[in-house]
Amino acid sequence: MKFPPIADYAFLSDCEVSTLIATGGAVEWLCLPRPDSPSVFAALLDRTAGLFNFSPTNTAVPEQRRYLSGTMVLETTWHTPTGWMTVKDVLVMGPLAEHRREGFRRSPGDSIAQRTLLRIATCFDGRVELQVNCFPLFDHARQQGVWNFEGPGYTRAKVVNGDVSLVLGGSVRCGWSLPTMAAGWARAAISLCTTTSSWWAPAGWAPPRP
Repeated sequence: MKFPPIADYAFLSDCEVSTLIATGGAVEWLCLPRPDSPSVFAALLDRTAGLFNFSPTNTAVPEQRRYLSGTMVLETTWHTPTGWMTVKDVLVMGPLAEHRREGFRRSPGDSIAQRTLLRIATCFDGRVELQVNCFPLFDHARQQGVWNFEGPGYTRAKVVNGDVSLVLGGSVRCGWSLPTMAAGWARAAISLCTTTSSWWAPAGWAPPRP
């Protein structure tokens, strides 16, 4: 299978971790909980090594991609046969906590990484079918995690492998691609109309042990 040039990937960072997002809307590289940790999404190197896709169901190539001026917020514009949609991706920064994070060197400034990759899709014309496919594989794709729902509904799920946990929370109900929650994809789909938004975030990855 042909892999795209590395220059085609968008780069996001929160000064603790970084990620690479392909033109088709998939997170194809992310190591957690540190940048030198084993990968969770690594489709950049192997198409079966885990990814997190957030894109229209019937369009593979976006109209355009750009960083919002002065930020590391990636905005991707999609034109589908039925409408237009934008997706904004950002590794969230927030206020400093009172306690120190052992094992991390703080970047200068008043903000700190919130350990959250936020993905927001907004339809601004017509109607667009949005798909969410999350398939993490841990330890450089050598280990699989186990999914479980959190809370009373179907919009929050958690996958765990050893010391690393990943919580998916959003405005879309999710399900599994396999009869069991082990080793499956977390999937979701929704139809967005004009001026409606949907968001999905893998958040709350666990910090490393001291």
